[in-house]
Parts: sequence; structure tokens; C-alpha cells
Amino acid sequence: MEPNKYLMTKMGKKALVKELDELQTKKREDALQRVKNARKFCDFREDSEYEAAVESQAQIEERIVFILDRLRHAEVTSVPDHETDTVVFGAPVTFIELPDGEKESYTIVGVEEADLLNGTISNESPLANSLLGHSIGDQVSVQTPSGEMTLLIVAVR
Repeated sequence: MEPNKYLMTKMGKKALVKELDELQTKKREDALQRVKNARKFCDFREDSEYEAAVESQAQIEERIVFILDRLRHAEVTSVPDHETDTVVFGAPVTFIELPDGEKESYTIVGVEEADLLNGTISNESPLANSLLGHSIGDQVSVQTPSGEMTLLIVAVR
């Protein structure tokens, strides 16, 4: 069975590499030092500071393993450098929610890069899945927890 591929942009991969470097160098060492310091002064059966230090170290190690897996199976996709009529991974898309006319813009990126507050959505989200492959002028239906929503694609950059 072939492992999953994780779509990401070059910027997304660069951000993961940077986070990995920080985790493996600074944060891992800081967590280890916290554990050592807590170990000096604790009764292992009841010391919450020691437990918190060990838990923090475990979370850092889990994140390192997670990022290494994502990078190992990354499929870096180029962001289109030209205008296109079709919604594709990495291209900003603008749509109007019908019938209200509320205009929204998002860039469809990989799961690790998604940040709704910064205008990026995961390619695995229902919204992105509904938009991908459609063109300017298309009306697209999106199933949301609050019901079906209809969108009109007005721009792709």
C-alpha cells in the first residue's frame, strides 16, 4: 500500500522545514533542560512540574515525528504564476455567496498551511473540494453543517 501524499506549496514546505529546525534545535533542548531541572527537585509520584515538563517534551517529539512524516510524503505543487479560469491548488479564488452577494476570497493550500484568518483553506475542506476544477462563472453548491450554500466563482488568480 502506497503512503498518503500531502499536497503543499513551496512556502508551506519551507514553513514546515523551519518549524522542524526550531523544534529539533531550540525547543527540544529547552524541554530536555526543563525535565532535568524538574527531576532535581521532585518526588516523582506527585510532582506536577515534572509531569508537565515530560508532557511538553513528549509533545515536541510527537510534532517532530509528524512533520518528518509530512515532509517525507510531501507533494510540492507549484502555485500558478499566471491567471487561470479554473480553480486549482495554490491559486486564490474569489466567489460570491448567493443570494446574499457576500464576496469572499481564499487560497486553496495543503492541510498544514490552512489558516482561515489569513485567507487560506485546506484542499481537503468541503469548500475547497467543491471549488476545485470549476471555472469563473460557475455556480457551485457546497454542503456545510448549516445547510447547502451556493457560490458564484468570479475570479481566479
